[in-house]
Amino acid sequence: MTGKPRRSRMKRQATGKRLDLTPRDLAIFELLERYRYLRSTFIHAFVGGASETRFKERLGDLYHEGGYLNRPEQQWETAHSRYLPAAYENSDRAREVLAAHGKLAEPCPHMPYGASGAGRQFVHSLMICEALASIELQTIGRPDVRFVPWPEILAKAPEKTRRSVLPLRLSVPCPSLSQRDTRIPSRGQVIPDAVFGLEYLVGASTYYRFFALEADRGTMPIIRTGVGQSAFLAKLSIYEDLLAAGGHRSHLGIPNLLVLTVTASESRKRHIMSALSKRSGDSAPFLFSAVGQKRPGADGCGFEALSGVPWQRVGHASLDIFEAKP
Repeated sequence: MTGKPRRSRMKRQATGKRLDLTPRDLAIFELLERYRYLRSTFIHAFVGGASETRFKERLGDLYHEGGYLNRPEQQWETAHSRYLPAAYENSDRAREVLAAHGKLAEPCPHMPYGASGAGRQFVHSLMICEALASIELQTIGRPDVRFVPWPEILAKAPEKTRRSVLPLRLSVPCPSLSQRDTRIPSRGQVIPDAVFGLEYLVGASTYYRFFALEADRGTMPIIRTGVGQSAFLAKLSIYEDLLAAGGHRSHLGIPNLLVLTVTASESRKRHIMSALSKRSGDSAPFLFSAVGQKRPGADGCGFEALSGVPWQRVGHASLDIFEAKP
């Protein structure tokens, strides 16, 4: 007996199979409106299903037969792409279905949502999506911790921020502060890759932590001496000035802000933390984790490191962001 031929991962090959959309399909479309790009393993973790294999087959049908999902072409340009679960995004047809059901919301501006750009932009955007999704997944089913998405934060922000074309652009109220330690003049503003919060239930009380996420692929130098040149340490200095001047309160209306940096390797994380340790200033708000690299053939993409492991800090104890404050 010959088995059914495998369809290409890289281009659609319809067989004429009829597709009747299910509530779970709609849930997939809604999820991909919140997270533009997600791999099949992440989608299954959110939406569920008894068999992950059958679930991946359904995603394949939504891609090949219905044209409801796209598989961004840029993912095939990355190393070991054939060993990794396929990444998906909604097609226009999926958005038409969501609109018909009254479920099409405005694009969530916690990550780039324009037309697909160069492969480098796609890889960075996918890293943002997967880091954020990994964190949200840890809160599902927990009565003591709730994930607070960016639209909820924006809805409670000052009116000026809500009306802004770039509501995620955080400015230091006093730009002159941004000259500290780095010898690199700062423009006094930074745009996080994502902003989210965690709501904790402690007894009958609730309290919140808010986070700016930076997904670091190692493409930006950690430190530079040239005037006007970008460097990762200079970006952290802007965050430090922003926090000292209360920019997170005036711009977003939130009481606190921690900066999470996710690096693509353990060595990159160590180098950033080492550079940070050599400068003055408060390093407590800066937390670090590395997703690492999965070996070819391994299922998943390394983001398990963001769950269950405290985030490291320079000169301070590590912090488990999912642990409710006593």
